[in-house]
Amino acid sequence: MYERIRGLREDKDLTQQQMAELFKITQATYSRYENGNLDVPSAVLITLATFHNVSIDYILGQTDSPKRYPTKKE
Repeated sequence: MYERIRGLREDKDLTQQQMAELFKITQATYSRYENGNLDVPSAVLITLATFHNVSIDYILGQTDSPKRYPTKKE
């Protein structure tokens, strides 16, 4: 999972600091997410998946397909 979080960020040429600002956290906290030293909260996982347009299952390593599932219509 942690390698995927880092890879998605690097694919967009973003720094850890830029991602940290998105979540309103410190760069050190975001670094801990990427290194696996801190569990990623579910709200952050949802935001990561939305931001990178991938499924949470992809981030968690449950599938190798980054394709998102269709969303429910309100």
